[in-house]
Amino acid sequence: MGASFSLLFTDQDGLSSSSSPSLGDLPESCVASIIGYLDPPQICKLAKLNRAFRAASWADFVWESKLPPNYETLVGKVLSFVPEKLGKRDIYTRLCRVNTFDGGTKKIWLDKSTGGVCMSISSKGLQITGIDDRRYWNHIPTEESRFGSIAYLQQIWWFEVDGEVEFPFPTGTYSVFFRLQLGRAVRRFGRRICNSEHVHGWDIKPVRFQLWTSDGQYATSQCTVSDPGEWFHYHVGDFNVENSNSSTRIKISMTQIDCTHTKGGLCLDSVVIYPSKFRERLKQRGYLKCAKPM
Repeated sequence: MGASFSLLFTDQDGLSSSSSPSLGDLPESCVASIIGYLDPPQICKLAKLNRAFRAASWADFVWESKLPPNYETLVGKVLSFVPEKLGKRDIYTRLCRVNTFDGGTKKIWLDKSTGGVCMSISSKGLQITGIDDRRYWNHIPTEESRFGSIAYLQQIWWFEVDGEVEFPFPTGTYSVFFRLQLGRAVRRFGRRICNSEHVHGWDIKPVRFQLWTSDGQYATSQCTVSDPGEWFHYHVGDFNVENSNSSTRIKISMTQIDCTHTKGGLCLDSVVIYPSKFRERLKQRGYLKCAKPM
């Protein structure tokens, strides 16, 4: 792109004229107004062109348009320390990092391209029936989780997982997922191998997912847990946020309480909340399991 622009300011011999205008001569305010229409990764790439673009890429009004409207509330909620007079680009950068809060059981970050708020709730931040009995559940360390560990179910009759979070989500539509895997993944001689020893009972009856919000929204769906050895996002449902100035309380659940059979061999990583348009990303990557509405 920079090379294409430069061709506009060369003489007939192909040499740049010292008296001709160049990209570096553009007013900083003009450049900032132009790059404000781009997404953050594109802005950062253009900042490498010259001094004018680099200076314009730090303009507060450029980055304030990329931040969520309630970014000041988010900063106070998830960042432990923020220096005074921190620029908007620095705030955006810090919020794009994976920030941990609520005793380490929750993580939140902004998507670098869109500025959308994403959240993950660890298995240790959920209420799991039988989690304190090692005959049923174990917490297993793994590099395949943002939290460094997952909850692994060997066998149980009554399967129930509940979670709750209250957070000032910006205005928009969000989708909720359980990140699950059948079988336990291990590393042997540098290769990933899935141990399906305890996998059973999930093909008999579907799992039921439910979602409630503090303003009365409700969604329920069901899906059969399948395909051992791969992590999938099981879609629970969607919710809307119309007022970003107040917190939204969300309750989620996952149950399979048919006591006619046992079920086991399930890895539970987390509950994730993404802007709803991210569903298409998950689908394209093959990570999405769409439950059927009930």
